Amino acid sequence: MSTAASGTATAGTATSRTDGSRTDGSRTGGSRTSEPHDGEPHDGEPHDGEPHDGEPHDGEPHDGAPHDGGLRTAKPTALTVIRRVAWLANAVFWSVVAVREAADHGWPAGTLALVFLIAPDLTFLVGLRDAPHMARGQLPPRAVPFYNAAHRALVPAVLIAVLLTVGQAVWAPVLAALCGWLAHISYDRAFGFGLRTKEGFQRG
Repeated sequence: MSTAASGTATAGTATSRTDGSRTDGSRTGGSRTSEPHDGEPHDGEPHDGEPHDGEPHDGEPHDGAPHDGGLRTAKPTALTVIRRVAWLANAVFWSVVAVREAADHGWPAGTLALVFLIAPDLTFLVGLRDAPHMARGQLPPRAVPFYNAAHRALVPAVLIAVLLTVGQAVWAPVLAALCGWLAHISYDRAFGFGLRTKEGFQRG
């Protein structure tokens, strides 16, 4: 009978030891899962947002060339250069005519020539409120109709032709103003600025 009691006590001791080992194991596992995660990946190296090759990612493509959004400046063709030179010659011609009219007919002609030389670009003011929200080089769409109307060379050219057919009835300050207007448009074309699309970008 004492032998059975001894066996029972030994079994109880083994069971308690086993339970204790499991408890310690669960505690050990709990302590491992409760350790703070310091942001390091499984390979032990710090994770700081860099790509797998270890080089910083700064928005450049994989070949290392800077990413400029695909905007490229095309080289002007020979025909484009010829057109711009022709527009520049036209601008100089009408500028000379405007100055001559101002010299011959006094300050009214000179003043109107200067006003109409810069007036076409005042159409930018129509879309001034929307300008901060536009892309680079984009004119606010609400200003496009006014800008295009003021930058069509045919309009002042036709008016000049009409005034010249009148002969002696031509009022010099009006002619000077039209010359200044046409000179402005010609300078714009010479430097590559033309009419705009309805979205406000330069026409191709």
